[in-house]
Amino acid sequence: MSSAERPSGEPPTTDLTPPEAARWAARAGLPLPADRHDAVAATANQLLSVVAVLRELDFGDTPPASAYRAESAHDTEEEEHDAAV
Repeated sequence: MSSAERPSGEPPTTDLTPPEAARWAARAGLPLPADRHDAVAATANQLLSVVAVLRELDFGDTPPASAYRAESAHDTEEEEHDAAV
């Protein structure tokens, strides 16, 4: 099965070729000039390799981001203001 035929969500098993990158771009409504196929394929392959590394990380019991509350400096301590210019 070529990477162009993979079900969505399945990680790639081989590098995306320039013709495949052009096909996927066209399918997404972004036709590429022929001189961009190599660069787009190289960029996509780099992104896919980074995502593959991220998929291997074990976050264990790390809570989702929604479990955290962002606090500003105003919430945690009183700021000192210096009016000297």
